[in-house]
Amino acid sequence: MKTITYNDQALKVSKVVCIGRNYVEHIEELGNEIPSSMVVFNKPNSAISNTLYYFSEHCRFEGEICFLIRNNKIAGLGFGLDLTHADIQNHLKAKGLPWERAKSFDKSAVLSEFVPLCDDISTLGMKLFINDKLVQFASYDLMMYKPDTMLSEIQSFMTLEDNDIIMSGTPKGVGTYSVGDRFVGQVFSGDTLLLEKEWIVQ
Repeated sequence: MKTITYNDQALKVSKVVCIGRNYVEHIEELGNEIPSSMVVFNKPNSAISNTLYYFSEHCRFEGEICFLIRNNKIAGLGFGLDLTHADIQNHLKAKGLPWERAKSFDKSAVLSEFVPLCDDISTLGMKLFINDKLVQFASYDLMMYKPDTMLSEIQSFMTLEDNDIIMSGTPKGVGTYSVGDRFVGQVFSGDTLLLEKEWIVQ
């Protein structure tokens, strides 16, 4: 079973729960409608990876603030990349079909290590750089659904087990990538850097 690292411990994760369409400008950049309720989909344990792989010219990165759940609460923070086969997803969306083939494939949830939750969750922000260029930025204020809302909505129909991960959605700036690209993901509390993770695309 794939694991993530939290406080230098390897933790087994049963699933990754992803929130879709949580930033208005990202919804607009993909030409989607603003949803009437929170969009939720899952990635299985087999999707978890600490290495970023190239899959195809259609595979898109989506940088996200991630939350580690323990005792039914948010316990930790991480940075994640939700990888998407955009061509497959567009076909499935057009047919009104589920997204698993586009979203839940092996190694499609690329995760950093996790650190303890900061004191004030409302100060959270993230940045993603590719080859030293800032391509994505997000903050708590820009989220349509805040972390506590995500947690309560998911728990209204699904059990979150210890060490499950919530990927909180991506802001505008998603795109494709190439072998050798250098990704650097950062999570902040205000101006304080909480964690930084680098990946070189394999």
